[in-house]
Amino acid sequence: MPIVLNGERRDVPLGCSVIELLDFLRLEPSRVAVEVDGEIVKAARWAETLLKPDAKVEIVHFVGGG
Repeated sequence: MPIVLNGERRDVPLGCSVIELLDFLRLEPSRVAVEVDGEIVKAARWAETLLKPDAKVEIVHFVGGG
């Protein structure tokens, strides 16, 4: 199904949840923040938050430094 991920159109599995999207993208869940359709989704709700076609998803990666 198509979504808009960080401003780019992308096909992902139909009806996937946020946590399934992160797994699909091979992203480490503890290192990201997720927004769906303008709303920040708390990590505790990632498994129950299902994506709809054409959802606008923003994923921000945390980067360590020193």
